[in-house]
Amino acid sequence: MSEIRPQLEPRQALQDRVSSVILDAAARVLAAEGEPASMSDVAVAAGVARATVYRYFPTRQALLDRLLEIATADARARLSAARVDAVRPEEALRRAVGALLDVGDYFVVLARERPGADSHEFTSGIGGPLRRVVEQAQATGGVRRDIPSSWLVEFLVRLVTTAVAASPTMGRDDMVDLVVSLFFDGARQRPARRQPRRST
Repeated sequence: MSEIRPQLEPRQALQDRVSSVILDAAARVLAAEGEPASMSDVAVAAGVARATVYRYFPTRQALLDRLLEIATADARARLSAARVDAVRPEEALRRAVGALLDVGDYFVVLARERPGADSHEFTSGIGGPLRRVVEQAQATGGVRRDIPSSWLVEFLVRLVTTAVAASPTMGRDDMVDLVVSLFFDGARQRPARRQPRRST
């Protein structure tokens, strides 16, 4: 048994590396092309044969399911590490945006394919923290209260996915600033309109 193990471990490590290369390539391709992206496109992006992709992921759905699993776990872990519930709303939003941007192409795929993800995992680990940040901002008056928090969370998610998919040349911190400013400029509390006086 001890003689076999040294041979098995390098083989497993190689399989893990190939799987990771395929998944990273799939995330890039699906983030850029969406539904039209094929397994052949993934193979080309990964630099492997199409048969190799199918050996690791027998169907496109199997590949997509694995991408969603990784993306959900990564986004959830990053949001938890960001401790968005422990700071003021604007800083919480910055941390949340930074965490999701760091998930990268995987998050773009997850945002587009949410019906296929584990709904409980997504709601509790990603949607929940984002909603709490938005509702805290609404409670402090920094964000409009006449818009449902679910709409504002969707707006935020779309801003992040657009930022990732656009692959801009600006750095991460500048991108966080841009997304946060766009969110607040579009959602900031407006002063109440004065009603015109009626002439007597």
